[in-house]
Amino acid sequence: MTKPLLSAKNDIVLGRQIALAAAFLLPASKLLETPSILARYAGGDIILPALLHFLLQAGVLAIILFASSRSKKSLFERLERVLGKGVAILYILYAVYFVYAAILPLLDLEKFVYAAFFDTSPTTFTFVFFFPLCAFICVKGLKSLGRAADISLFLFLLPFLALIAMSFSETDFSHLLPLFGSKFGGTMSAFIKTTPHFSDAILLLPLIGNYRYEKRDGMKIMAGYGVGALLSLFFFAVFFGVYSSIAPREHYAFAKIAQYFPALSIIGRADLLFVYLLTVVLLIFTCMPLQYTTDLFCRACHIQKKVLPSAVLNLALFVFVFYCNKYYNSFYAVISGKLGFVFWIFADILPLFLLLLPKYSEDENETQRIPAPHKKEKRRA
Repeated sequence: MTKPLLSAKNDIVLGRQIALAAAFLLPASKLLETPSILARYAGGDIILPALLHFLLQAGVLAIILFASSRSKKSLFERLERVLGKGVAILYILYAVYFVYAAILPLLDLEKFVYAAFFDTSPTTFTFVFFFPLCAFICVKGLKSLGRAADISLFLFLLPFLALIAMSFSETDFSHLLPLFGSKFGGTMSAFIKTTPHFSDAILLLPLIGNYRYEKRDGMKIMAGYGVGALLSLFFFAVFFGVYSSIAPREHYAFAKIAQYFPALSIIGRADLLFVYLLTVVLLIFTCMPLQYTTDLFCRACHIQKKVLPSAVLNLALFVFVFYCNKYYNSFYAVISGKLGFVFWIFADILPLFLLLLPKYSEDENETQRIPAPHKKEKRRA
């Protein structure tokens, strides 16, 4: 039997935690730039391309869960057994992919922090404090991400509902009518351009990879993803109901959606308290793919201590963001346009091959490890 590349004792999460991550961590990335981009191309049909994305990703997630449910062994154990040492190549490829997938969320977060938290332009690169924190998170096992999913139930849901409630008085859902009022080409353009923001089922694969499937956990995780999808769709509808034709120009949606709440003129920008809480969830989400990168690289290279890989990764990302943040539009055009196929390959197509993994029982080949019994000695005459 192939020896596992790295011990996963700190990487095992519970089915409940995966469900909570699907419900309250994954939607965080869709509350910044995604609504304005959808509105730019799809107009009042803002929900339609998002719904198509969610249905596609739900299918991918269902395939991953089905592949996990077919054996008592985890997906990573089965992959390492089938591919042997070659699994290191697969881990490296996905480590690189997760860095690639983190580029736009990282640039979005950097732009959002400066726009939402500072009245004037900062004199220094204040966002630098993100990278030591991210480096610390990357050193931790994936079990820490499971704990973060637990607390995201409160960090996400309470401020999200509060912001929706504060914006409801200014929401006119008639702006979404007529249904299918936009051209089909615009809807498909919105679908294609927002692919980097919706290719998120793959972000649950590393959590499921070390996880040994238990009965009914698949239903919990799918239900969690469904909750996250419904919350996101409702947010898009409220956002367009508030801003209508000017929605394409309104960036950082969740920081602005409640700013017309009448009571704010008396009590001040109390909505920012809820924005700060959601920003914590957004920070955890942004660190998620980078934590996967560190974990998969260390698995592939048999590295027990993650401190050096995490430090190198975050130092490189700091340099990248510091020098390339002013080219955000160019990066977005390339990643969502010419290189958009990368998401289709790694997030949607390659997970299908998990269905080809053979089933291994828990005690398979254990009998081969038991030494054969000694022959009985001949009785003495």
